Amino acid sequence: MKFDDNSVDASGVRDRRGRGGAAAIGGGGVGIVGLVIYVLISVLGGGSGVDPSLLFPSDGSVQSQADDSGDLATRCNTEGAIERDDDCYLVKVYNEINEVWTADFTGQGETYERPALTFFESAVSTGGCGRASSQVGPFYCPGDRSIYIDIGFLAQLQQEFGAAGRYAQAYILAHEAGHHLQTLLGTEQEMRDAQRSSKKDANALSVAFELQADCYAGVWSRLADDAGNVSVGEAEVKQAQAAAAAVGDDRIQEKSTGRVDPESWTHGSAAQREKWFTTGRSSGDLDACNTFA
Repeated sequence: MKFDDNSVDASGVRDRRGRGGAAAIGGGGVGIVGLVIYVLISVLGGGSGVDPSLLFPSDGSVQSQADDSGDLATRCNTEGAIERDDDCYLVKVYNEINEVWTADFTGQGETYERPALTFFESAVSTGGCGRASSQVGPFYCPGDRSIYIDIGFLAQLQQEFGAAGRYAQAYILAHEAGHHLQTLLGTEQEMRDAQRSSKKDANALSVAFELQADCYAGVWSRLADDAGNVSVGEAEVKQAQAAAAAVGDDRIQEKSTGRVDPESWTHGSAAQREKWFTTGRSSGDLDACNTFA
């Protein structure tokens, strides 16, 4: 994956890691996105399958909320930083995501509001979704419109689920940005209202919601490639497809419990997740992502 020559812009990044240092994943890295927590447990009820202690740790380990993106910007604009350091790589992907969606919204006569990107370690307090442990994986909080990533724990998840390739990390971030689009477009609120109206459909609605974010990630991949923001090869597209499949609910359940229960799914099967990312990538059109139909 090759980027444009624009400088790395860290102005929307909140670095809440203890030391704010580089976090490179040795050997090129692998990818995972299946443990995304987007909607609060109170909305999803027991169907989320997430241990509340992971979302709301009680050991007092929540990090200081001081932000420090100045040093990050300086380091990420040094030669080789994007290729060497995963935080710099993710910030550059974040830049390209914002450029693409700004252009797309402007073309539709709309204004795009970029999300914040927050790096943290171990645990963090959000601006509307309570406290979260890194063990929930990367997530987006609609309350403060920020994407949260613990890069170190992300590496653990990547290794555990085994979807090789750094472009899988771009897919993870694009998926979370897809949730931000859903907030801006009103889909998130509509989905919450529908879940409250029909508890029995809550999980199915969650699956459609997550698959749409996968599709939006695919749309971004296509638009970024077409506009010259990035240059993506076929092998990298396959990395993202493999990452999407690797974190299907069926794969995760089989790995963790040895059995598959479709009624409890909240993100979709491996086949569904790969299908909808591919649909977005092939079409390059948000309108092709109606997973609720």
